[in-house]
Order: sequence, then C-alpha cells, then structure tokens
Amino acid sequence: MSLFALISVFLFSHAFATSNTAEQNFIQCLINSPELTTPIAGAIYTPANASFPTVLQAYIRNLRFNESTTPKPYIIITALDLSHVQVSIKCAKKHNLLMKTRSGGHDYEGLSYVAYDHPFFILDLFNFRSINVSIEDETAWVQTGATLGELYYRIAEKSSTHGFPAGVCPTVGVGGHFSGAGYGNMMRKYGLTVDNIIDAEIVDVNGKLLNRESMGEDLFWAITGGGGVSFGVVISYKINLVRVPATVTVFRVTHTSEENVTDVAYRWLRVADKLDENLFIRMGFGVVNNTNGAKTIRASFPSLFLGNTTTLMNIMDQSFPELGLQRSDCQEMNWTQSVLWYYNFPPGSPDSTLLSRIPRSLTHLKRKSDYVKNPISKQGLRFIFQKMIELEHPGLTFNPYGGRMAEISEFAKPFPHRAGNIAKIQYALDWSENGVAAANFYVNLTRVLHKYMTPFVSKSPREAFLNYRDLDIGVTSNGKNSFLEGTVYGVKYFKETNFRRLVKVKTMVDPDNFFRNEQSIPTLPSSRK
Repeated sequence: MSLFALISVFLFSHAFATSNTAEQNFIQCLINSPELTTPIAGAIYTPANASFPTVLQAYIRNLRFNESTTPKPYIIITALDLSHVQVSIKCAKKHNLLMKTRSGGHDYEGLSYVAYDHPFFILDLFNFRSINVSIEDETAWVQTGATLGELYYRIAEKSSTHGFPAGVCPTVGVGGHFSGAGYGNMMRKYGLTVDNIIDAEIVDVNGKLLNRESMGEDLFWAITGGGGVSFGVVISYKINLVRVPATVTVFRVTHTSEENVTDVAYRWLRVADKLDENLFIRMGFGVVNNTNGAKTIRASFPSLFLGNTTTLMNIMDQSFPELGLQRSDCQEMNWTQSVLWYYNFPPGSPDSTLLSRIPRSLTHLKRKSDYVKNPISKQGLRFIFQKMIELEHPGLTFNPYGGRMAEISEFAKPFPHRAGNIAKIQYALDWSENGVAAANFYVNLTRVLHKYMTPFVSKSPREAFLNYRDLDIGVTSNGKNSFLEGTVYGVKYFKETNFRRLVKVKTMVDPDNFFRNEQSIPTLPSSRK
C-alpha cells in the first residue's frame, strides 16, 4: 500500500471515530439529562437502528432529497414531550451539532432534514399534534407537528361554519406553514395564517418555554412570518378561527390556446385582485398536446367562493364574463368538502380523509416564486406561452392578491408582499427520474423560465416567497451563509426593512446563531465570536 493510501485510510478512520464519538457523547448527554420528564431513549434513532430509514423517509416530501447521495443525519429524535425538545437543544449546543427541526417535511428544498456542511441531527415534531378547538371564543391551540388536514377536521367536528385560512394540501405540517406565512384560498377574505395567530409557545436557545407575553412582541412578530426555525423550536400556535358560510361554491374552468387563453389570462390579470373578496380564482398554465398532437397551453381556473352559486354568477357576469363561467360549472358544498375538492380527492370523500398523513403521491420537484405588480400585455403573455411550449415541462400558477391582503401593512408581519401586488407566481416542475443528472436537467428548465420572466415581475428587489424556499437565491460557490449572502435572499423574502428587523431580533435571541440553515436569518456580524 502506498504512503498516500495509508494516510487516506488513517484520515478516514480518524474522521469516522471522531464522528462516532461525537454521536455517542450526544446520545449520552440526552439520555442522562436530569431535566427529562420522561425517558428519551425510545425516541432516539441512529443509522444502526433498523427503523432509521423508515423514520427518516416518513416525512421526506421531495424525492430530490431521498437519494443515496443525500447527506444523512447522525441521529433522529422523535420528541415525545417538551423536555425532549429542551434537552435536544442543550445537548446539541454542548456537542456542536446542527439541529434540523421538522414538522411536515413539505419544505421545497429539504432544509428540515438535510444539511451539507456540518454534522446534523433531526428533531422531528410529528408527535406534537394536539389540537384544542374552542368554538365559544372562536380560537384553537394547535401544535406544530399537526397537519393542516388534522386542524381542519378538528374544527369541522365542532362547527360547520368555521375554518382557517391556510393551505389546501392536507399533509402540510403546521410548523413550517404557519411560521413562514402560509396562505390558502381564503386569503383575500381573511389574509394569511400569520394574520390570524394571536399567541405561540416557543423553546428558545436556552431551553426555556416562552409564550407571547414572556417572549415579547419582537420575537412573536418574527415567528409569525419570518420562519420559526431561525429563532427557536415553536411548539404551538393559538389561532383565531374565521367564519365560513354553511354553503360555499367551487368551480374549475379550463381554456386552451385554441380557446382564447391569451384574452382570458389578460383579463384575469386586470380583475383577479379586484374581485369580491369572497372570491378566489387561481390561474395555472401548463403545456399539453392538442387534438392534432401539437403542444399547446392549457389554462386552469380553480376557484372558491364563500357564498352560493346565484351570488357567484352575478359577480362573474358583471366582473369577469370573459371566463365563460356557466352555472353548470359550479358545485355547492361545505367548506371542508371544498378543501378535499380543491386537492382533487374523489367526489364524496369523507371528511376523515383529511386525517391521513400520507401524501397522495411523492415526486421529485423544484419550485420558485415571483410577484406580479403590473398587468402583463397580451404580447407578453404570448411570449411567455411560446417559451413554456419550448421548454415543455415547467408550469406557472398565479395566485390572486387584493382584498384583505392589500389592507394589512407590509410591516405588520415579516411577510411584506401586500398592497401593490396583483398575484404571486409559483413555478412548478415535477419529475419521476432518480439521480443528480435528471435533477440538474429539470431544475435548470425551471431556472430558464424564471429568467425569461424577468421583464414581467417585481424588480429592485425581485421579490420571492419564503414558503416557496429556493436555494438558487443567495447561494455562492462556497455555499456559506455569510451576512452579505443572507441579505440577498433576506431582502427578496422580506424586503429590506423587515429583514433588518428580523436580523436584529435574531441577534438578540440567538447571538451565537445556533438555530440556522442554508437560508436562515443571520446575526449581525458584530455579534459573532
């Protein structure tokens, strides 16, 4: 064996032994902590445990990050009570392990269960799923490991005329969705999740459990839209429920290039944010084959209206007749059923369908975002459609703003994208092939379309949505999270004023930057050791 080979074997063996020692020391710290109120050993999974892959993969929602080459955690802790969270933080600080906090795992870049430049473990909160609904005062406490579907079901158990303005995917975890300013089909009526949060519980970097009063308004502000994982481990949120009619109306209308899709899209961009606030109409574009086998654009317009069909038709006839909505396109149902309908569950699916934590499908995916502040011309739309047909795969979904979204100050929460926005765009591409080569190919298609859209979207900064996390923003060749690089994505997600306030809060509550990921809120440079 050559000298080089001997040295390589020695270095590898030393690194393995060091990592193994660190892991064992961390586990011993956890198990022997006097602060435990219940034993933690049964909640610890290491790669030596046969259940480790199952536990790891159970909440991986993007198969891009379920490859053999994906970095794996040293340990997974499926916390069973509050003390498990507290000692996990304290022992991780002591042994210099990076902590990834996971609730539902729907984060688009896998930041809750993957790290690339530091040994890490996962604190999985899926056991924290308690939901206590009080219809009397129209509030609920919901733990962050619960899913949106579970929250909706528990509300419906007690009232058919209450709901919550969050997302339509039932398996999304409350933790990331709420703390990142998640939205749903009622946002034009009631705003975002964070606009309806009135209290929270968080474990801070010192392992202390804080509520809104004890954490203070600055930290409460930060974790209602700035992403909770930068500041601590959010345990639960108290929310205000909202009123929904006993009967709501849904419809889905489609148009293709052969059916004046450009004219309809042009009109949508001029009215969607100005319609009755009870009406939410998405606009999504994808590439399909027409009857002749040629590529064409198909636009889909799914909608929720908080009212009956007659009222809806009157609004549409006056405000958006170009869509061509017919009474026969409309279906009346209760709000809970509208969530199932919107997520394409079979007709008549029982409300209990919302309780399933298993996604209907898993795929590899890439998402990006943009904001539209000025209507796009018909010629601009034609250019976009031509580019989409050329690329074939990426889709675009426009989510309308206006209504309540335009009434709330951009400084009220870290989420700043309020008045002045017609819509948010989601770029979406899913694929089935495994491997880095396939991922690079499809991700690049999304980047090409995103670049092509530059003239049509917000500028200085080109804004983006935190909950459509995108590591293309602010990433450099060395992958480090410096303050300057943080400013790139921070200003896009939060705009400058809100980002600066988030950095100040972060520096105050976590000066050593324990709670961090590839796009977390950085601390001020002067606070670093």
